[in-house]
Order: sequence, then C-alpha cells, then structure tokens
Amino acid sequence: MTSQSLSRIAESVESSDDATLLDPQTASAGRQTRPLRFITCGSVDDGKSTLIGRLLWDTKAVKEDQAAALRRDSTGKQNELGLPDFALLLDGLQAEREQGITIDVAYRYFATDRRSFIVADTPGHVQYTRNMATGASTADLAVLLVDARAGLLEQTRRHATIAAMMGIRQFVLAVNKIDLAHYDEAGFQAIARAFREVALSLGVRQVTAIPVSALKGENIVNRGDELMPWYTGPTLVEALEKATQRTGQTTGFRLPVQRVSRPGEGFRGYQGTVAGGSIKPGDSVVVLPSGVEANVKAIVTHDLVRNAAVHGDAITLVLDRPVDVARGDMIAAIDQRPQTGRAFSARLVALSDDGIVPGKRYWLKAGSRRQRVMVRPTSALDLSSGNWDDAHFLPVNGIGTVELDFEDTAIFDAYETNRETGAFILIDPETLNTVAGGMIDGKRSKSGRFDALPDVDRATVTLPARLLETFLKTEFARSHAGEIRVTGPDEAESG
Repeated sequence: MTSQSLSRIAESVESSDDATLLDPQTASAGRQTRPLRFITCGSVDDGKSTLIGRLLWDTKAVKEDQAAALRRDSTGKQNELGLPDFALLLDGLQAEREQGITIDVAYRYFATDRRSFIVADTPGHVQYTRNMATGASTADLAVLLVDARAGLLEQTRRHATIAAMMGIRQFVLAVNKIDLAHYDEAGFQAIARAFREVALSLGVRQVTAIPVSALKGENIVNRGDELMPWYTGPTLVEALEKATQRTGQTTGFRLPVQRVSRPGEGFRGYQGTVAGGSIKPGDSVVVLPSGVEANVKAIVTHDLVRNAAVHGDAITLVLDRPVDVARGDMIAAIDQRPQTGRAFSARLVALSDDGIVPGKRYWLKAGSRRQRVMVRPTSALDLSSGNWDDAHFLPVNGIGTVELDFEDTAIFDAYETNRETGAFILIDPETLNTVAGGMIDGKRSKSGRFDALPDVDRATVTLPARLLETFLKTEFARSHAGEIRVTGPDEAESG
C-alpha cells in the first residue's frame, strides 16, 4: 500500500465512526470457495508424479500446447500402452528429468465440474524431506502412495507422520501399480489395514484406501471395474471432491504486524495479513507482548475503508489511540489472546545435516518476528516401530519433541488451533541456513536457562589493552563471539 493511497483515505478514516458494520461472515459470504489443496507423498518410485500427471490429463487440465510438448518430450519414452510420460507434466527441473526423480515441489491447478484443486507433488527421497514438509504446510488433505508390491515403507511412515504433524487429518491411501500386483484384493486389503493402524497412531481417523494404476488410469478419474469388480469405493477424483477444507482457525483475531505505516502526520496504521478470526471497527484488541489495549477505529485495504476483515485479508488496522507497536508484535482479540511466555514445547522436523544440537542457540522465526531461542530435544520418533523414544539429539530428517527457551517473551497459539501463529522455523545463526521446521504444542510452566540467567547474553567484558588480544584467542571468546561486547583500550582503562 502506497503512502499516496493512505493519504487519500486518511480523511475517510476520520469520518468512518458511524459506518454501517457488516458481520464478518456476511462479508465473506459472496466469495468463491477456495480450491482444495492437497499433496501427494510417499516413497521414491511409487508413481506420485505419474499419478498426478494422469489426473491432469484425464480431467482435461492439460492445454493443447502442453500436450504437444509432452508428446515431444516423451519421444522414445512411451510406455507399453503408447502413452506419454505423464511425470514430465510435474518434473520441470532438468535434473529431475535426467534422473527420473522429483526434487522440487510442483504445484498444479485443475478443476472438475464439482470443484477446483491445487495439488503439490512432493519428492519421495529422504534428502528432500524439507520440500515435502513445505508442501504439507498448506494442504487440506494428503494422498499417500504405496507400491502394491512393496507395501508400507519407512518413508511412507515418515511422510504420514509429517503430514499429521502439519495438521492434516484426511488421508487418501493410493495403492498404486495394482496392475503389476495382478489386481490382488487380499494384498490391497492388507496394506489398507496396516496403514489405518499407522494413521490411528497419528490421530488420523479419516482414511480412504483406493487401488489404482496411474499408468493405465484405473480408479484415478475413470473406474477400473472391469479388472477390479471387488472394489466398490470412490475413485481418486470422487474422494477429492468429497473432502473437506481444513480451516484450522479456532482462535480469535490475530494480526502479526509486518509494518507500521505513517504516510502523514494524522495517520498511523498497522499492516499485516489476518492470521485468524475476524475483526470490525469497534472491536477491542490487545497489542502483544506489551499488553496495551485499544479499540479498532478503521480497517483499510488498498484504497478502501472496510467494514470487516477475515482470515487471509491483507489490511491496515487503525486504532483509536496512539499505541507503541513495532514489526513483529501481534494485535489480537482482547478476549481470546494467544499464549505468551518464554518456555514452550514443540515438535520439530530436523532439516540440517548437523541435526538439532541440545543447548545450542538458534534464531526462531515465526511470521515477521525473530527471536533468540535455546532448543533441547526430549524425544524422537522411531519410524520402524512407531514409538517415541527418549532422545537428546535429532539427526537430519529426524522427527521429535523439543523444549524451547526464549530470551524474550514469545507469542504463540498451539499449532492445532492456528497453523499460522503456531508454526516456526529455526535458523542457524552462524550459517543462516534453515535447520528445522516446527509446530508449537503449548506453553511450559518450567523455565529454562534463559529464565534462570536472564542477562547471560548481555555481558560486557572490559579488559586492559595488554590482555585484550590474549582473551580474544581463548576458546571461550571464540565460542561466544557476537554475544560478548569487548571494549576498546581507552574504555577498559577508564572502567
């Protein structure tokens, strides 16, 4: 939003006190229902890209120029049915085409007569787990593929666990390559039973198991009754059309502040995207972490004054009094506040080769807020047994629970109640690499080292010039570089 736009509407904001207010639900009633977002995941070579490519082909989502390019790229690669390589519709990177694997997350849009969809095709290789987690973070449903001949594998369990951790509560189990398993009903039922047990252990009860052949297009869009008369359930498309969208917004109003806007002397607005609930002029809010309370005077978006705002709206919020608000603060419903504190418990997916080191200080980034945090792993998931074992270290791709201890007050909702205000990433302060993705479980009552030693990171060491060089060579100084302020010779002698 430009300063000119805000300047033009400043006068209308001043006179908007008597505006007729709309109920937030009424304000959003006329909007088109958003597409269902789902991911495909599972072990490598289970046929995820082929399945989605076939889905796009059979729903007529492939345009003529794309179809021509697909046939050209598939020259010499046609299967025994004379069909093109459908995986090429998803695998766009040169490395993917050369190796025959999926590396990046490929998003595609398609629609049926009943519904529209956004599908994320995610990698199956363990080293690309971070890409799978990215795709799962915004999905309503997960389609997990297994090879009918191989059954459930460790990577299948890993992806199911990550999907459940990300809040997905609808699974479709696509038992692919059923044609290569001679359409074996008993084998299909055994795989379905085993997966349902895994899903139940993750808290997921809504599982639809479908025997499919991505190559032949059986039970994808068109039914495979001729060779599978024993299966009477839905096709993949039918299951997707009946799926529900996960709102995950059971919290009150949330606005993580991204920017404070001052286009003119008489206007101060707080900009961000609504991350939960709804708001209208006159509502009472609280600014966190300061705890200052105020009322909403106006809601501005682009060049309009709005009567209401709901989740997903990018807005500028104007309050009825001057309030000290900064980037990274949160404006929330006064009667439904998020949790604030310096000790939280969370679940992590480790994404760094170095893993998650106990007691190490990381940067935690949640929305526009970045804070110093210490992480202590407490348990790790054994994917072979499904058990949570005590652990003090999380290796790369490890899934575990951790305790977070913050240097300053943190603001979170539990991830189960709000995806956006309950999610975070960890950043290594030395390499600036993202080392983990996490979900908040809740606030802890017991504090950690940051609480016990609140000033440990703010120490100032003053030394005479003759000792300064020697001190800087010590292991202590090297390991705490950036955390200790060493003064110059003049200051040291005078101190």
